[in-house]
Amino acid sequence: MLRIGIIGAENSHAAAIGRLINVERKIKGARVEYIWGETHAFANAAAKAGGIPHMVRNPGEMLGRVDAVVVDHRDPRPHLKAALPFVREGLPVFIDKPFCYRAAEGKRFLKTARSHGAAVTSFSVLPEQAAFRAFRRGLPKLGAVLAGAAYGPCDPYSRYGGLFFYGIHQVDLALHAFGYAVRRVLMTRNGNGATGQLFYPDGRIVTLNFIAEGFRGFALTAAGERGTLHRTIDMDASPYLRGVRTLVKMFKTGEAPLADEALLRPIQVLEALERSLKSGAIEKIV
Repeated sequence: MLRIGIIGAENSHAAAIGRLINVERKIKGARVEYIWGETHAFANAAAKAGGIPHMVRNPGEMLGRVDAVVVDHRDPRPHLKAALPFVREGLPVFIDKPFCYRAAEGKRFLKTARSHGAAVTSFSVLPEQAAFRAFRRGLPKLGAVLAGAAYGPCDPYSRYGGLFFYGIHQVDLALHAFGYAVRRVLMTRNGNGATGQLFYPDGRIVTLNFIAEGFRGFALTAAGERGTLHRTIDMDASPYLRGVRTLVKMFKTGEAPLADEALLRPIQVLEALERSLKSGAIEKIV
């Protein structure tokens, strides 16, 4: 039986993962055994909801007791520090999105993980939803895609890492839908959040609408030579199921499902958007 530990309980994901594995038993051969929370109240609530039997006062108490770890803070800034002791022991780690707060730190972390034989991945479950997969299937019918747009909630000044908190969802959707070859970005404030633009080498522009208040869902639009496509990204009945299956498969096989670029490129884009929000100018992806 694969023993999983979760670090971070402030958001709903820890309880959702525990519930799928321990309570609903949708994933065979695995069990969430331990959880650490930012507060006792957070940990206790997630443990009860997810059927997680053990709470620890320090994440380090899980070393030697678990076979794999989920790092699940709301704020990305502590992610890599929390995961580091476990990858140094060669344990596979899933890091909730965003993977990290700075791409340079992420590159160093991945190098360390490889040197210890630890599989690492990170992703948003939005591209796993049936609605997004349907959007992707519809894109070839448009011919050459000339422009795109994404819509979603995001407070660019959130205390949980600013634009990184929730902004990762739109960036991740855009890169999955329109490609990773973004070279420059522009970010401007508006009366209800901010608007970002991703500039591609072939001239395409993908607009990201970071809506601070009044809009809670996600949507995508594409304009092509043969028409347009718009899709609300509705969540599946069990929105975390495909993602949890993917991370548990990595835990069991030791094979990461995503290349380093898929982990780091969204962070590089978010960093550039953050710089542009401050400078008011177009910023290069570095």
